[in-house]
Amino acid sequence: MGALSQEQIARWKHDGFLSPFPLLNAAGLQECRDGLDRFEQWLGATVNATDELKWRTMPYLVLPWAAKLARDPRILDVVEDLIGPDILIFTSTFFIKEPHSPTIAAWHQDSTYYGLEPKEEVTVWVALSDANEAAGCMDALSFRGKPRQLSHVSRVVKNSVNRASQVITEPLDEGAPVAMPLPAGSFSMHHGLCPHRSGPNTANHRRIGLGMNFIAASVRPAGSIKPAAMLVRGVDRYNHFENVSPPQAELDAQSVATHERATTLYRNCYLEEEARHARLSA
Repeated sequence: MGALSQEQIARWKHDGFLSPFPLLNAAGLQECRDGLDRFEQWLGATVNATDELKWRTMPYLVLPWAAKLARDPRILDVVEDLIGPDILIFTSTFFIKEPHSPTIAAWHQDSTYYGLEPKEEVTVWVALSDANEAAGCMDALSFRGKPRQLSHVSRVVKNSVNRASQVITEPLDEGAPVAMPLPAGSFSMHHGLCPHRSGPNTANHRRIGLGMNFIAASVRPAGSIKPAAMLVRGVDRYNHFENVSPPQAELDAQSVATHERATTLYRNCYLEEEARHARLSA
């Protein structure tokens, strides 16, 4: 597509992250925030407070405004420059930190428990409120042109914004982390094997992020489960994933059923990969 310069592509291959990119104007940002408000009213709780973790996941299957973001050409143009023209969205997660909350993300890699082969995944992180350093923005470490899967352990990080509460257990050179603050309405990108973390929200506002995880249609599941994915650009000649569609209406019965099916497949795939990784790392 040519949305990225050759210098940006070279940086991506060396570091595994790029930031920032403009996306939403004031009206677009308000549309998303209003949609999140309606969603939380429907839930009867904030996304973080609901007992069912599935509602943090794959909002593009029940919320048209989130599906619109997942198919936004300003996002897909840069993703295409990295993984090619045939693009699926594999999952998506709300990453919300309430004001003055201890919520963090320890050093981790997104692709650890996804069960994808190859581990070529692009996370697009959209800031729906200011994600500055005080609010606990993301810090990333360059993989220096040599991306590889590092050993993790899960269920150990207190106050984790990540549902698996995972952390890298291998020695990690933390000497040169790069902060990626984002103004509301912009986005960053990082590779699934890029080590990253985020600190607590010490600011007075709610830090609202939406992470969207894109893969090439040629990527396949590594385990025994065939998860769901949604085609957002190009064609899917491979059918490695169960195809799902965006919602016709907000939180209608069909979209809620599709979401239930997709999040169940995702959870089962994730748990299978989590167990496999634990065995290999033991």
